[in-house]
Amino acid sequence: MELHIAKDPQQLSENMAAWISNYILEVLQDQERFTFVLSGGSTPKQLYTLLAREPYLEMIPWKKIHFFWGDERVVPFDDERNNARMAYETLLTPVGVPAENIHVMRTDMLPEVSAEAYEKLLQEYFNDSAVTFDLVLLGMGDDGHTLSLFPGTAVVKEQKAWVKAFFLPAQHMYRVTLTAPVVNRAACVVFMATGAGKAVTLKNVIEGTFNAEQFPSQLIRPQDGELHWFVDEAAAGALE
Repeated sequence: MELHIAKDPQQLSENMAAWISNYILEVLQDQERFTFVLSGGSTPKQLYTLLAREPYLEMIPWKKIHFFWGDERVVPFDDERNNARMAYETLLTPVGVPAENIHVMRTDMLPEVSAEAYEKLLQEYFNDSAVTFDLVLLGMGDDGHTLSLFPGTAVVKEQKAWVKAFFLPAQHMYRVTLTAPVVNRAACVVFMATGAGKAVTLKNVIEGTFNAEQFPSQLIRPQDGELHWFVDEAAAGALE
């Protein structure tokens, strides 16, 4: 695990944009396409906006990148809570990613059907490869959740399925999410966390004893891949 600490969210986003673009270019020296899992929530918005501008707009070969999602709120695409909508607005449309490179979790069907369809898509895409995604971008909530793996939910214990759908009573909505097994087969996982509200949780996740029921972010431990935490000084405040 590598820890990268920046002064504030702006600096963090700038550091991550540079790091991600370098990593993409490095990987594409050895293969024809790059698979990138996007995170929802408010934290990566600034990062996506930066990636959609120069120098990254020209530097990154966007047509070689295939985009996936870590999780989705089951709300219509035109609802501002929809993760895919946010990514389209801030990144995918501005950089001109071809439609066939964009693999959204669908919200216009039953959640369970959407999860099954996404699992099938991933199984066909990776076709028994030992490694899944080239890069998975994740956030962490103040409660220690990542993806839609919330403390105390059954999906935290999922060992087999790559994608699950479930109803989250606290938010009165269905969620579709990747699970720990598929993410832990990725080549590289990058967490992004900002703000003093996450300091104690971050300390527990990184330095505390393993308790994934309480801190699901601890489940993300790539088998053979890299794990990076990009945090600002406020979020890192409680670390040893």
